[in-house]
Amino acid sequence: MKDKAISGVKWNAIGRFSTQGVNFVIGLILARLLSPSDYGVVGMVGIFFAIAQTFIDSGFGSALIRKNDCNDTDYSTAFYFNIVVGLVCCILLCIASPFIADFFNTPILKDLVKVMSLNMLISSLAIVHGAKLTHSIDFKSQSLVNVITATVSGGCGILMAYKGLGVWSLVLQNIIGSILRFILLIIITKWYPRRIFSMDSFKELFGFGGKILIASLLHTIYANMTTMLIGKFYSAKDLGYYSRGETLATYPSSSLTGILQSVTYPVLSKIQDDDKHLINSYRKLISMTSLVIFFGMFLLAALAKPLIVTLLTDKWLDAVIYLQIFCFAYMFDHICALNLNILYVKGYSNLVLKLEVIKKTISISMIVAAIPFGVLAICIARALYSQIAILINTYYTGKLFDLGYVKQVKDFSKYLICAFIAIVPSFLLTYVNIHSILQLILGGVSALFIYFILLRNNVYFLDLLSIIKRSLKG
Repeated sequence: MKDKAISGVKWNAIGRFSTQGVNFVIGLILARLLSPSDYGVVGMVGIFFAIAQTFIDSGFGSALIRKNDCNDTDYSTAFYFNIVVGLVCCILLCIASPFIADFFNTPILKDLVKVMSLNMLISSLAIVHGAKLTHSIDFKSQSLVNVITATVSGGCGILMAYKGLGVWSLVLQNIIGSILRFILLIIITKWYPRRIFSMDSFKELFGFGGKILIASLLHTIYANMTTMLIGKFYSAKDLGYYSRGETLATYPSSSLTGILQSVTYPVLSKIQDDDKHLINSYRKLISMTSLVIFFGMFLLAALAKPLIVTLLTDKWLDAVIYLQIFCFAYMFDHICALNLNILYVKGYSNLVLKLEVIKKTISISMIVAAIPFGVLAICIARALYSQIAILINTYYTGKLFDLGYVKQVKDFSKYLICAFIAIVPSFLLTYVNIHSILQLILGGVSALFIYFILLRNNVYFLDLLSIIKRSLKG
């Protein structure tokens, strides 16, 4: 199981970082070709498509991964259900497109939403294939698919932006990517649905996945509601700066947290009946991931200004403060994700739903209260909420497994402190009058050296180095 986990992390990491690297480079090129307003226009409607995507999955992907005895009946049932939901979402978005355009007072959204809705139907076709690969912990194949998809669709997006298609290049890039991903998944999995739909299978999958659907829906509304509100009450340019800062902050955080969630969920599901083994594995994961994520996010916040000046030019300087705040907001995401993962693994999707209702009620109240004070206040509210989320997420972990907030803080606090100490010289370096590229190089090297010295005798740091060496050798 450990070998499977290491292999899964290795290939998921290769795929994630390769894909993120491709997307990052493509994003930089597109940011130079397009304006902040172009990104803002697409960001306005993000919440509607995120909600539709949540309904399409309906938690069936997670239910299929968790079920150890999945068969073709289960996969086919989920496949047909996803298609129906995808078609319904596509039709509803087309009908709603004029009203969405009027709401944001942006006429182009009427046509944009209609074209973007096609992506919902296309993406619904690939959910079961992706779940099938994840269930078998085959992240090598998924990595290959994601890298090819990102490269081809990104290249098409750049070409369209260069030809002057503006915001349409972002829309068509996503559609091309979804079509290509579906084709590649069929080729790799060689799975085709049988002509069968089982109500018994549907009830079993939805019994677990339905609660995940509601929890995911609440999280999706929360995660995307701020862009909708900024688009409504502020300008598309303001939303462009906000979105770009958030996107840059999520690159390292979402990559590592995504790897963690996608690999640990199927792996920990295999040992779901051994609580002692499960909790020991969980605590080790918290420590090993915290020592990487805390350092990466602190360093990104410290070098935010020279990074944006170097990569995006001075026209994106207003995004610096948003990037820095989001770094502090997202550096704790992996802790929240792992706490929820362990509840999912044990089958407590009802408790996850309860936690999501409580968290999102608090979060939405904070964001709404911050609206009159400006975009920066909204961003700060999201950062403050991340700390509240940790407190709430650790409640049931403490109650069920005696691993509450205080114990978890003890596990990761040392890495938080060491990471902060390591990046202080890097942050001060940004005030020195030298070229931004030199600030990035010197800041990164000095922070890495200090962090290495501080953790050189740490058992999890040494264990992580050992795993990396094994993976590279393999």
